[in-house]
Amino acid sequence: QVQLVESGGGLVQPGGSLRLSCAASRRAFTIYDMGWYRQFPGKQRELVASITTGGITNYADSVKGRFTISRDNAKNTMYLQMISLKPEDTAVYYCYANTALTSWGQGTQVTVSS
Repeated sequence: QVQLVESGGGLVQPGGSLRLSCAASRRAFTIYDMGWYRQFPGKQRELVASITTGGITNYADSVKGRFTISRDNAKNTMYLQMISLKPEDTAVYYCYANTALTSWGQGTQVTVSS
């Protein structure tokens, strides 16, 4: 299993930017793929973006063109760069990593509000 520690959430105005980080406890090349989910109050988590070991990315339609997922295997860290944030992006964001099991971070709150 992989220990994941997220950082970078917070309060931002509409149109603003944030970068989330997810640091993994084991070497990134041993992880099949990683990504981010988000959870709105009272709803199930939804996939935001994912990235494979080889760097292939996938995005939810709602964030395409605004969010960019990346990973630095040398630092065992994954990032989610978010721009042009909207109030509807407000949620708790969770990173995950797939090996033989799926590991989750503790979640970080992103609030987009004026």
